[in-house]
Amino acid sequence: MDAQTRKMAQLLDNDQFLEKVGVSMGSGTVPMKGRPSWHDITITDLESDNGLLVTHINQTQDLLRVQKRKMQSNEVQTTEEWLRNHSLESMQLTLEDLLKKGDVVLNARNASEQIEFTAKTVVNFESKLTEALELYHQRIQWLLEDSRKVFGLIKGNKVGVLIDVSDISCGPRLLEFQKDLLCLIDEQLCYKKQLYFLSFGTEISSLWENPTNVNVHVLHEARQWVQELQPSGGCNLLKALKKVLTMRELNSLLLIIGSCPDQSSEMLSDYIQQCTLGRKLLIHAVTYECSNHVPPAVLKNLAEVVGGRYHCYSSKSENYDSSDVCLLLCESQKAKNVLNSIKETFQGRIGDSVIGRIQDISTEFTELTPTSFLPKPPKHEGPLVIQMPGFLAKTSVGWLKTNGLKAKKLSLYQVLAPNAFSPVEEFVPILQKTVSSTLHEKAMMQFEWHDGTVKNVHVDPPILYDYQKQLGRMVRTYERRINWLSIASRRIWGTVCGQRVVILVDISVTNSLYIIHIQHSLRLLLEEQMSNKDFFNIIAFGSDIKSWKPEMVPSNPENLQNAWRWVLSLQCKGSRNVMSALRRAVEVDLKDKDKHLSQGLYLLTTGVPDQEMHAVSAYVADVCGGCDLHLHVCLFNVNSFDPSGIIPSRYASPNETASIFREIVHAANGRFHWFGETGIYESDDISIIVTEMEKAVNYSQKCALLVESLKQRSGSHLVNQFIPEEDLKILLKKERSRAQELLPPKPTALTLARMNIKDNHEGEKNAALRALTWRPTSAKAEIPPPQPVKEWPQASEKKKHKSKKQPQISFSVFYTDKGKNVGAVYRKYPKTKSVRRSVPFATLPKENEICSSKEWLNKYSIKKLKLYLPRMMFGPNCIHQKKMVESLHKKVSAKYCTIFPSVEINGIVKHLQFQPKELEDYVEQMERVLHCYIQRIQWLLSGSRRLFGTILETKVCILIDTSGSMDPYLQQVTKELTSLIWEQLRKSNARFNLLRFAEDIDTWQECLVEATDETCHDAVQWVSKFQAHGNTCILKALQKAFCFQDVEALYVLTDGKPDTSCSLILKEVEKIRKKQTIKIHTISFNCSDRRANEFLKKLASQTGGRYHRCIGDVDGQLTAHRMLTEGFDDEDDPVFPFFEGDDLKKLAQEVAKARSFLIQAKSFRLLLEKWNLDQKDKFLKKKKSSVILTDSRSYP
Repeated sequence: MDAQTRKMAQLLDNDQFLEKVGVSMGSGTVPMKGRPSWHDITITDLESDNGLLVTHINQTQDLLRVQKRKMQSNEVQTTEEWLRNHSLESMQLTLEDLLKKGDVVLNARNASEQIEFTAKTVVNFESKLTEALELYHQRIQWLLEDSRKVFGLIKGNKVGVLIDVSDISCGPRLLEFQKDLLCLIDEQLCYKKQLYFLSFGTEISSLWENPTNVNVHVLHEARQWVQELQPSGGCNLLKALKKVLTMRELNSLLLIIGSCPDQSSEMLSDYIQQCTLGRKLLIHAVTYECSNHVPPAVLKNLAEVVGGRYHCYSSKSENYDSSDVCLLLCESQKAKNVLNSIKETFQGRIGDSVIGRIQDISTEFTELTPTSFLPKPPKHEGPLVIQMPGFLAKTSVGWLKTNGLKAKKLSLYQVLAPNAFSPVEEFVPILQKTVSSTLHEKAMMQFEWHDGTVKNVHVDPPILYDYQKQLGRMVRTYERRINWLSIASRRIWGTVCGQRVVILVDISVTNSLYIIHIQHSLRLLLEEQMSNKDFFNIIAFGSDIKSWKPEMVPSNPENLQNAWRWVLSLQCKGSRNVMSALRRAVEVDLKDKDKHLSQGLYLLTTGVPDQEMHAVSAYVADVCGGCDLHLHVCLFNVNSFDPSGIIPSRYASPNETASIFREIVHAANGRFHWFGETGIYESDDISIIVTEMEKAVNYSQKCALLVESLKQRSGSHLVNQFIPEEDLKILLKKERSRAQELLPPKPTALTLARMNIKDNHEGEKNAALRALTWRPTSAKAEIPPPQPVKEWPQASEKKKHKSKKQPQISFSVFYTDKGKNVGAVYRKYPKTKSVRRSVPFATLPKENEICSSKEWLNKYSIKKLKLYLPRMMFGPNCIHQKKMVESLHKKVSAKYCTIFPSVEINGIVKHLQFQPKELEDYVEQMERVLHCYIQRIQWLLSGSRRLFGTILETKVCILIDTSGSMDPYLQQVTKELTSLIWEQLRKSNARFNLLRFAEDIDTWQECLVEATDETCHDAVQWVSKFQAHGNTCILKALQKAFCFQDVEALYVLTDGKPDTSCSLILKEVEKIRKKQTIKIHTISFNCSDRRANEFLKKLASQTGGRYHRCIGDVDGQLTAHRMLTEGFDDEDDPVFPFFEGDDLKKLAQEVAKARSFLIQAKSFRLLLEKWNLDQKDKFLKKKKSSVILTDSRSYP
């Protein structure tokens, strides 16, 4: 057989290759002896001979390449199934398998056992490993071809396909999406037995009512249906799942999603798990072209929870996040590690054999622990940079002893005590009765004291005004204390206050992936808080106990450096034996605990101890009682353990773990500190400060209530001479604006008649005036007939202004028989105007307007929509007040107060004058308004607006920070900037330019350019070449951007403080803005420096721009989704995170106000309904009693 024929035979005899890449051939074909093996290949569904089936080798290869996709069978293996036969373990290519191939020999020199390998054995083993790597590479290439590249490998023969057709998913890329779906149908779905197609947006739409068997007509209908897909609102995945999971015949479900689902991943996973209980259903989740990172994370989490597979596709990225590819990459990395181990272990050859120690070989692979691959902070293994604290640290309890409200004599009761008097009752002999002290109405109020008694307090507004200012200063001091407690080593350990300290560190095996975190935490502690201690020691515990020193040693720089070198050698082993570590510390290091003061045990751990909670609590309560010793726990919150990895001996959820250690700490009179990678979750030190801040706010509110109540009681506004001049001028100006000149008194009819007679010298008189000026000479005189007077003439025409429309009144006047009295009879009564205000219908926008939140709320805020609840429900005549009746010498309520329900609002009793139906209308309108607000927030958190905010102007320049600190995030920024160019600048046809700044400045164009398709493509290409380096030179960038002609606004994105002085930049910008008014909008990206953020806020505020910070966006989207799905019944849950950006902050505040009004209106409605029922019951009882009384009088 010649070389060409042998090559052809090898090509066609490809059973093994096809099986390795996941394609199985006919099981019934068995090669016959003396017959070439390729004669037995069975290929189904091949087309008829097209002329390429000839014997020439090149033409045969072309034919097989054309027909390659037809060779797939219905049962295509997933990577997990494929690795069962092709993993390193199944192919016996691990180090353990290599050890079995060697011969154990005894070294005559040192009597140690060694394994001897022949060179051929090692070379063959390395060759097989290389073949395995090549096989994995081929499998990955195969997975990233055709429709598998976009949607992954579809498993199952009865497949339900759910397609996301939301506006975000299909809007900009519908044609490409349809093209990829058609490719999926032609390459993979056509081989399935049954198919079911369903599209979902806000609503769902299915191609067929039930799964349908696959044939030519069915595939044609599917292709036509895909070509007719159109964008449809949101992404209601839950509704689609409710429809498709009822079809029990399906055994595979393909989810294709391009936007974030309307429901949370927890809700979706719970629903899928409940519906698939006891049923084998394969879930395959695919994210298609997601510009936002949220949908892939949600779908990935969903697939992992329900035990399915996921595939994330993006045409702009070469990195594919797929469960199939990840498994292959992991197996490939294992093979590379084994190859490296072999190369490092077998350094030389002796004759025809390779010698290696058993101990070296067997431990080589185990030494490659995950910790050697963990990322480390800069200079992690370098020497400590020890800092000497300038003052002794104190716990928050100790700090408040000198800085608390009570210590500063700023308690409200301390301030009011000199002017507070207890009510007195004494017997007066002259009056022969007991008399109680009374209040001075204009200066005193009754006030409930801290012990529950009521005192008469003299309210002095100047003192309370100054007191509130001092409370504000104390609150700012407490905020600074909280910020100080939340940074550096205090974020992890809290404040280490004792002078004799023992540190207990958890190094159980479950902390293997977090050993770098633990070491870095100890480094920060040793550098920042241990240099001023007297003695210290470190104890590491797993199953066994390791102590750095036998006993505590002085805390000097040399010992601190030695301790750090010992910490670097720690390795995680065993379980979590907390009790043994505590015993070691108490019985050895702190054996003389009764003779010393200020001693502390600081326990850093990540999970529950091996021992029961009650046993540990009882022990620490016993050893810490009667001496100055405290146990403080620092709980490091880590992710849940991997069930496929190391399982701890005892496991509890994070909340349960925190509860256990909280009990232990309280038993030892210590402090509890719970933190994680994202921040502090709970801290006793911080909680005490927060409580003191809340107390200060409460005191301030009570002061305001006292002054307001005094104003209402006195009936006049208090103007205080002790208020500063500026505040006093503002108050006086408001009072002047309120003052109105009194109108002159309206003259009577007789006065008007005399005035007209006096002015009319010619004596012209009409009948009406003669009637009014006539005087009867006697009682028998006739009375002239009355004449109607339709309107009163104006008494004075000095002020010519547009008067209000007067009601039309018609009446007749006449003299009475007695004396000079005049009477009048109304013929036409004035129309009465209703005092009640109806609930207006809120006119809301149908589409999101491109404007700032300030401008948007100027049109659609609660006040502008006239839905401000206090103004609608409580007018001046709704206040319940008692007035003094002189004849009774006491205060009496209004006569009809009892017929109106009353509520207490801010300490003032008011009457409800609304009906339940009107409150229902108000609730309906407010819910519409809230839906509009939340949809606006969702819009602001979507697309490029999440990072850059909303671009308002049409002539802008975007400034991007590309300094060295931006290196880890530069890819994300460029991706979002690309989205900004197409989503906002191109759509609005803006004129724009781009500028990047670091040490130097580089501009995309020399002037502003109109946003066309061509210029946008060019801008995206320029952005893709960004590289991070150097410092942050903001001032030069701003000066360059100000030079662009006709620019209206600058958008500056940066991640930290500038290199130059912040005040200098503000001054220079102010000088430039005097010549040209250009707004600067600032964007804080991944910046945790408070001063840097304050600078960006000032820069935006000074130039009339807006400040934006992309933090809390994921939580904000989830909160908005929960509000829209769960409703607004609970005012406190869910709550938006604290947005620092101007637009989101204003909207979130308006949402909080609207929710409080909504809850208040619902409570008022229930109160009115209850009131009406009570009144009805009282009426029925009264009527029944009157009937009984009547009957009893009828019969003797």
